[in-house]
Amino acid sequence: MKKGRVVEHMDKIAVLIPCYNEEKTVEKVVTDVRNALPEAAVYVYDNNSTDRTVELAQRAGALVRYEYAQGKGNVIRRMFREIDAQCYLMIDGDDTYPLDCARDMVNRVLERHADMVVGDRLSSTYFSENKRPFHNFGNSLMRTCINRLFRTDIKDIMTGYRAFSYEFVKTFPIFSTGFEIETEMTIHAVNYHMQVENVIVEYRDRPEGSVSKLNTYSDGMRVIRKMLQLYKNYKPMKCFGLVALLLILVAAILFAPVLREYMITGLVPRFPTLIVCGFLVMAAIQAVFSGMVLDVQVAKDRRDFEYRLNRVYSEKAQKAGSNTASRACGMHED
Repeated sequence: MKKGRVVEHMDKIAVLIPCYNEEKTVEKVVTDVRNALPEAAVYVYDNNSTDRTVELAQRAGALVRYEYAQGKGNVIRRMFREIDAQCYLMIDGDDTYPLDCARDMVNRVLERHADMVVGDRLSSTYFSENKRPFHNFGNSLMRTCINRLFRTDIKDIMTGYRAFSYEFVKTFPIFSTGFEIETEMTIHAVNYHMQVENVIVEYRDRPEGSVSKLNTYSDGMRVIRKMLQLYKNYKPMKCFGLVALLLILVAAILFAPVLREYMITGLVPRFPTLIVCGFLVMAAIQAVFSGMVLDVQVAKDRRDFEYRLNRVYSEKAQKAGSNTASRACGMHED
């Protein structure tokens, strides 16, 4: 290849492993990945670990990179920004996911053109293996709420075991900084009608000595808040419609005794209550119009997203072509 020519590199399969103090398990996870997907590039992204995570990951053969802003969402933002691949497989570094389904998940992206493949723990061994009952309840609650609010059928919302297409990764705007990132990427895929598939995977609890970084209560509240925020952003007409309906119901409850007394006596002694009812109805009308305006903006955003998706698809084809040309050039020079 001629000197001075820069060719952007694109991996066929990139395995992304976000890690924070996972010295008990990271070496085994990297080794299992290399055995299951020997052709894949394995990247471990360290998030300010204070143990031997980096040393053990490098010893196992992983490419180690760093994200210094704390939080899983920040790590995934860095990974998605820096790595170019036809298929991405993301897996946690805590050795809770066996790699026997990795090939199937990758093939669904490369061959079936899925945009996101969800490693479904909840349909297999999660509830028997996970020893934290509130985690089990939270996962079930989030799955039910999101599937009903967004009219979809994602089997596991909070799983950290997923495969992605290049198009998904390069069009996914990440705003979360912590563990609510899984909720954000799930709702993003559903909202833009991307192809999502579920693969049942086995789950095993963390080995002894390995500690979860997820706080059941504070992180759980952040996840719920993120779900409601995204519902408002992506489904404004339905969200503000529900607010309007609630206001009308409260106004009706307050107005009922006022109306009954007026029908009996012809008098309205509770003017403050009547005024409150009027303001509630006005607020409901305002909520409906707000939903209508925002719904138009959401429709425009979806059209713009399709244009972005087409550009990213062309970009992927160009990078893949550059990779092929560079390999052919290298073979010719050899």
